[in-house]
Amino acid sequence: MSRLTIGLTGGIASGKTLVGDAFIALGVPVLDADQVSRDVVAPGEPALLQIAETFGADFLQADGTLDRRRMRERVFGDPAALKQLEAITHPAIGNRMRRWLAEQTTPYCILSVAILIEAGHLRALVDRVLVIDVPESVQLARLTSRDKVSETLARQMMAAQATRERRLAAADDVIANDAAVSTTLEAVSRLHQRYLQMARELPPR
Repeated sequence: MSRLTIGLTGGIASGKTLVGDAFIALGVPVLDADQVSRDVVAPGEPALLQIAETFGADFLQADGTLDRRRMRERVFGDPAALKQLEAITHPAIGNRMRRWLAEQTTPYCILSVAILIEAGHLRALVDRVLVIDVPESVQLARLTSRDKVSETLARQMMAAQATRERRLAAADDVIANDAAVSTTLEAVSRLHQRYLQMARELPPR
């Protein structure tokens, strides 16, 4: 098991994938919670059956997979529906993350979790929190141009997450990702060295 676990988080469209990929390029294992969330609702998984039972079979596509866009439109803006969905998926996601963590042997590893601050059970899995920070105006511009969602839906998606202020208050480390990509990559390199040093200083687990 890795000696140090970093929780990578940030608001939607903040640049978590860019930063996660940069750490991977440095040889750091990174588990993306978005991918885990897709895996746990794959056809044949218990969570997908629960979703169909809770929300209706019309949230499944013809091939039996989850209609993620329709589900996203259903739950964002409806806190009760979002809580129902999270009650189904979060336990399965947490279990997979714990199994992955137990398998890691590098000095440190990273869990990339968009809702790390909101999900207390996942926050407990990490030793430090790294927040990727951008102004909300940048998030909105990226969502509407990159993901082709309406401004209304984009704002609902942002509102469903912790506020920028709450994320920053929970951060042990922060990377600002609203400048040149090279600047962000330099920040990743500096943190990589810092995390390696911190891992060396930790007592064996």
